[in-house]
Amino acid sequence: MIDGVLLIDKPPGLTSHDVVAAVRRSLGGARTGHAGTLDPFATGLLLVLVGRATKAQRELMALPKRYETVAQLGAISSTGDTEGEITHTGRLPEDPPALPTGEIRQRPPIYSAVKIGGERAYRRARRGERVEMPERIVTVHSFVQRWREPDAEHPGLQRAGFQIECGSGTYVRSLIADLHDGYCLQLRRTAIGPFDVRNAVAPPPRGAPWSDPPLIELERALAMLPRAEGH
Repeated sequence: MIDGVLLIDKPPGLTSHDVVAAVRRSLGGARTGHAGTLDPFATGLLLVLVGRATKAQRELMALPKRYETVAQLGAISSTGDTEGEITHTGRLPEDPPALPTGEIRQRPPIYSAVKIGGERAYRRARRGERVEMPERIVTVHSFVQRWREPDAEHPGLQRAGFQIECGSGTYVRSLIADLHDGYCLQLRRTAIGPFDVRNAVAPPPRGAPWSDPPLIELERALAMLPRAEGH
């Protein structure tokens, strides 16, 4: 029986389910799951759980995440990213902007993988349905502007790079949209807890068996997790 955690570098355009399904097929139908959805627009680290590792899903999903994003400033998007209807407003956040940290109230974007009534919100939104996204409280540990520059292709607009460390359930696209005005040009998850995308591999080719997947043994993966003081 195959057990362990796979670090996958998800490319754009695939859903997390697509990646999990590809791994399942490549391993001959082994039980698989993941520990934290990435929307199709986003790239980066996805923890794919194989065999007994699926039982540790809740513990692994609770780990903090780190993201890097390139934002377009002075414009808004109906989806919070490049796939939506773009409107140039020319309104630029302060430089440096006030970036929220700690516990904040956040409303996920309607074009997200959050389930509303048992269905992904983005599917309802793409059908033109009115989607009311419930607010949630999320934790932002760190939110830093790394660089900022004029956008040579769009006079009056700017681009900026941000690094964000946050708790589970945080939507980076909403953080950027709340800067007034901005949306994500690129979004990449670079770490989940102690696991880093630099150690990740590409998903297996479609239909190809994976004879020697670079699995992290479940016991080793769990031993890497931070422990609360006193434990």
